[in-house]
Amino acid sequence: MSRPDGPSGDQNAKSTSSTEPGSADGDTPDDVSSAAGRDAVSTAAEKRDARKIVTGEAKYTADYGGQFPDLAEAAVRRSDIAHGVVTDIDTSDAEAIEGVYAVLTPDSAGMPDGPYTSAGQSYPEPSPWDLRVLRRRVRYVGDPIAAVAAKDTDTARAAARAIDVTYEERPAVFDPDAAVSEDAPRIHDPDAVENVQSGADYDRNVEAHLAGEIGDVEAAFAVAAERDDRSVVETTWETPYQSHCVPEPHTTIARRDEDDRYHLVSSTQVPYHVRRQLAHLFDVPIRDVRVTKPQIGAGFGSKQSMVIEPIALALAIAADRPVKLEATRAEEFHAMRFRRPSRGRIRSVVTDDGDLQAIDMSVTTNSGAYGPHGMTAAVSVGKKPLPLYAGTPNLRLDATAVHTNLPVAGAMRGYGAPQGHFAVETHIAEIAREIGMDPIAFRRRNLIGEGDVETASAILKSGDGHGRRIRSCGIDECIERGKAAIGWDDVDQPPEDHRHRACGVALATQGSGIPGDELGAAHIKMNEDGSFILQTGAVDLGTGADTVMAQIAAEVLGARPEDILVQPSDTDVSPFDYGAYASSTTYVTGQAVRKAATEARDQLFAVVARLLDEPVDDLVAHDRAVHAESSGSSVTLEELGYASIYGDDAREQVMGEASYSTDESPPPFAAQFADVTVDERTGEFEVHELVCAVDCGAAINPDLARGQITGAMHMGYELAAGGELTFDEEGRPNVAGFRDYGMPRTADQPPLTPILVETHEPTGPFGAKSVAEVPTNAVPPALSNAIRRAVDVRITDLPITPEKVKSALDQRRESADDV
Repeated sequence: MSRPDGPSGDQNAKSTSSTEPGSADGDTPDDVSSAAGRDAVSTAAEKRDARKIVTGEAKYTADYGGQFPDLAEAAVRRSDIAHGVVTDIDTSDAEAIEGVYAVLTPDSAGMPDGPYTSAGQSYPEPSPWDLRVLRRRVRYVGDPIAAVAAKDTDTARAAARAIDVTYEERPAVFDPDAAVSEDAPRIHDPDAVENVQSGADYDRNVEAHLAGEIGDVEAAFAVAAERDDRSVVETTWETPYQSHCVPEPHTTIARRDEDDRYHLVSSTQVPYHVRRQLAHLFDVPIRDVRVTKPQIGAGFGSKQSMVIEPIALALAIAADRPVKLEATRAEEFHAMRFRRPSRGRIRSVVTDDGDLQAIDMSVTTNSGAYGPHGMTAAVSVGKKPLPLYAGTPNLRLDATAVHTNLPVAGAMRGYGAPQGHFAVETHIAEIAREIGMDPIAFRRRNLIGEGDVETASAILKSGDGHGRRIRSCGIDECIERGKAAIGWDDVDQPPEDHRHRACGVALATQGSGIPGDELGAAHIKMNEDGSFILQTGAVDLGTGADTVMAQIAAEVLGARPEDILVQPSDTDVSPFDYGAYASSTTYVTGQAVRKAATEARDQLFAVVARLLDEPVDDLVAHDRAVHAESSGSSVTLEELGYASIYGDDAREQVMGEASYSTDESPPPFAAQFADVTVDERTGEFEVHELVCAVDCGAAINPDLARGQITGAMHMGYELAAGGELTFDEEGRPNVAGFRDYGMPRTADQPPLTPILVETHEPTGPFGAKSVAEVPTNAVPPALSNAIRRAVDVRITDLPITPEKVKSALDQRRESADDV
């Protein structure tokens, strides 16, 4: 793999830098490798939309409905059964309701009937095309059957309820292990699915299956069977569905504009992917589809899928007016997208000295009724955590994605990594116990480090040459600072004999975008007053991405972040971007912004060189001006803005544009700690504190980075000990809202302590890599490991509850009594 030269993103650079691939033997780091000397980067600039959000002035998709006086509201009639065929749809009662403009069924004129995938991820999509906009063959409770557009929400929902649906019900299957048995009901007809994925076997409800190996795993286990200085450790695990719990439901406004083009205002993470997918589905040129992304009330991966946009657009065409479709909270909890359940087994070989010789990991994920992200998320369960211990000479991963008659899984923050880290990091703790080593010392003995080349993330790729060199790694410092913050070496036991306290640890890693499969672009232009307009196709989900982009541009141009106006994504005017997912925005789009700003700065330097008769190589930009270092002369950005546009001798628009893609994906690292007291009589546990120390490279905005860590820990804690989506024996959801789900509330949330461990990633903008996902991964294993150390029982299935702890304690006592 080629290794790109590091960018020279310092605002004081005297020449245009290159980010093209360079020598494989070394990297050129940023001109500035620390916060010293920086003006806009590595500072806590205020999140630019924070005040709008807290004051209620921010405008989300639903707020744009007021722009359309003839706006219709929409509702969807969804399946009441988990599996079957719709034999009749009677819409007469719905159509008779006053104020109903359109009622659509799968047989309606103009309704797209071709297959597609809702996965907004790359092209060609690495997911099967197994969906229809409205469906006669229903595969879970919640499948969309019909849709209504009416004068208001109440009328639309009343009309949707009035649609009479008759079914031919079929047997359903809800467990992945049962789904692959020979006598299980077949959920998909393989002849009706396009873009079938590797290893698919629809006769056994297998969406995809992949396996890969490094070294010779079976040989390592054979050696262990013959030698006394080898131990074999085996563990199992299971994780449940998890909801994204987005504050803003999925919402879309679809209309035909005055130029007879389709325009969607939508709360999506992937505007350009939605545009492409809609053009395919409705058989229109891409140029005739426009997607605008306003303020988004969080996504966490749920809005990386195109879930409701096709229904809204079909209704807008049928009703011949703008249509707004907003999911109900109940629909968010059963008919949108979720973190996929997983289960599996890990076996490993370890020497008595603590050297890992082999890891053999098998994974089964539950895709639910359809397959968006099924294959890629399933393999991520293994290939995301395994790089932590990539020095292990023998690795094997076997991953299977299975269909059941439950809700559709999709993308969610971490993308398989939380499930995988729960599996790997609880397993690593069990190995340390087995051989009598300290859990941190054992990890450190086997951890990957700076300068290493890891191939575990490419375990499914054939041939040599796949892997990534670790150019920045602060995992040791993360461990040390996390240990100190949690009080690892100084745990005070409660005075009661039945209460026991301990700390648990788990490590985590992730990526920074998808290597070789990302593209970000940026355009920036200068106004007369020295301010700038920055356009990117990146999507700020509330993370502060727009703030970070403004800081990067300001640092290059010598401006202030508030001088950079970042416009929201709009496929008609914004440069292309893959969207907000895979922790790519700062690393990939940030580099495009840095390159575009550098191009604009070079134009500024040319103008100043003419004005001051100074050599370009002597110019630097800072403090809202361009300075000649030798003479001390300077020109303010405002003066340059007017001079460049209205000058007497030469006039030009100062602007820059660039795109950026890379084969690199530098991993951030994290050390997660949990401090827990467990009551051995009841199984109840109190989490005193969660501490997460994260190496995200250089933090462009430290406050926003800490906010990302804190929010991610909350989401990880919810998976570890909070909400769970459950279903009755007919596949009907038991959760219809936040009260049913059990997401930890303020009173339930333990103190969360984020720690930034800054390193310098030479391939990232100003040394940055990613931060958004990696802190999500390790709370569940850290909590399970803490309970194991406190009362010597292991909880292997999430969520961890007092009932499960009590049951495990009772079983341990019974086993001791039998002995």
